[in-house]
Amino acid sequence: MRKTMLLALAGMGLLLNAHAEDGKEVYKKEVTATVVFKTGTTASGAPLLYPSVEQPEATMLHVEIPPGKETGWHKHPVPGYAYILAGQLTVQLKDGGSNVFRAGQGFAEVIDTLHNGKNEGKEPVKLVVVFTGAAAQPFTVKPQ
Repeated sequence: MRKTMLLALAGMGLLLNAHAEDGKEVYKKEVTATVVFKTGTTASGAPLLYPSVEQPEATMLHVEIPPGKETGWHKHPVPGYAYILAGQLTVQLKDGGSNVFRAGQGFAEVIDTLHNGKNEGKEPVKLVVVFTGAAAQPFTVKPQ
C-alpha cells in the first residue's frame, strides 16, 4: 500500500520536479520525480476550480476495471486527479466526446460532467484517483 501511495503522489505531480523553479536540485541525485501532467484544465478543457470548504478532505482510491467492464455513468462534484497504472481507459462524455488514457498517463477528472469509464482492452485497467472535496460529502454521484 505504501508503494502505491508513493507512486500515486509522484504520478499525481505532487512531487513535481527534481529541480526547483530556479534550477537548484531539490532531491538527492538518486531520486527521480517525473511530471506526469501539469494542467489548469480538466480532461474536457474546463478550468480547474478548487473548492472552498470548512472541512476539506482528500480521498485516494485504487480503482480496477476488468476487461470489457465499465464504471457506469457518473459525475464528480469536486476535483479529482487520476493516474493510470495499467491498461487503457476510455472515458466517454455525455456530449459524445471521449478520451483515451494509457498506463503512465495522468489527467484531471471532469467536474459536474456525466461520464463513463470503459475498459475496452484485454487486461484490467488499474488507476489511482485522488479527490479533493469536503468531509461527509460525496466525491462521485450517479445521474438522477
